[in-house]
Amino acid sequence: MAVLMLQGVLPLNPEHQKGMSLGLAFNTAASFVTNTNWQAYSGESALSYLSQTIGLTVQNFVSAGTGIAVLFALVRGFILKKTHSVGNFWQDLIRVTLYLLVPLSLVMAILLVSQGVVQSFAPYVTTETLQEGAKQLIPLGPAASQIAIKQLGTNGGGFFGANSAFPFENPTAFSNLLEILAILLIPAALVVAFGRAVKDAKQGRVIFTVMLVLFSVGLIAMTAAEQFSLPSTAGVADSAGNMEGKEARFGVSGSTLFGVATTAASNGSVNAMHDSLTPLGGAVPLFMMQLGEIVFGGVGSGLYGMIAFVILTVFIAGLLIGRTPEYLGKKNRAV
Repeated sequence: MAVLMLQGVLPLNPEHQKGMSLGLAFNTAASFVTNTNWQAYSGESALSYLSQTIGLTVQNFVSAGTGIAVLFALVRGFILKKTHSVGNFWQDLIRVTLYLLVPLSLVMAILLVSQGVVQSFAPYVTTETLQEGAKQLIPLGPAASQIAIKQLGTNGGGFFGANSAFPFENPTAFSNLLEILAILLIPAALVVAFGRAVKDAKQGRVIFTVMLVLFSVGLIAMTAAEQFSLPSTAGVADSAGNMEGKEARFGVSGSTLFGVATTAASNGSVNAMHDSLTPLGGAVPLFMMQLGEIVFGGVGSGLYGMIAFVILTVFIAGLLIGRTPEYLGKKNRAV
């Protein structure tokens, strides 16, 4: 909060952005600390480079690391015997951040820069447009480094107001694919890691298969729904499907894949406007969110959310057949 409120007198503020109000600073800080990343501002017109890097990017790392640390505390509860500890949270957080999130983010940031995502501390650039005499202010900033962890950590808060629909955040079809991969990479890998950690790879495969089936059904349904134009745009490029609110460089398929991935994985980023989806197409992201975002889900939180469903299912099944429910060698009793 302090960085956001005092950014007007702090360095790395070439556009002389004013400090945030107390209410907006609290809203933003609470949002990023909790991995919610709900934004009531537009980054290029409200935040300095210092606020984006020190204020927000750091929280993207810490909130993601917290989710993974909590997951492994749960995993240790399954696998450890005769112990009163499930590990040291701070040790797990530091290890996850330094050995997993930072290296992956570095690689992802370099790949994004190679596609044209901006990474600069230079002031904004004023340029003349094709319209005679008209000028436009081109925003810059250290965007690639924040976008890398925003996707890998399933955070979702955009550097720019238009998020991943903005060309400087997501300029090409390949950068779009990279960001989708980044969203799903760690949540999917954690499912495999869970199976290995509990020494029962079958459990990991079953959970992964359930997640993949739900994801695939959602993707097919949303893509099929978006192939049809809305009545309000009938006759306008019907062959392209419903292109309202979508970027031409991504098309329907690139937009629906991103939309399913971001809502399945508890990631708030968007590369198309979800309020412009068809009714059936919009139902898929809503369904993914209503599930509790457990289809791969957020880093750590998606898997332990799914495990909660598994434990509940085992408990109910045990009651139905008249035996004490058990999962991974642990008795599942009502308390």
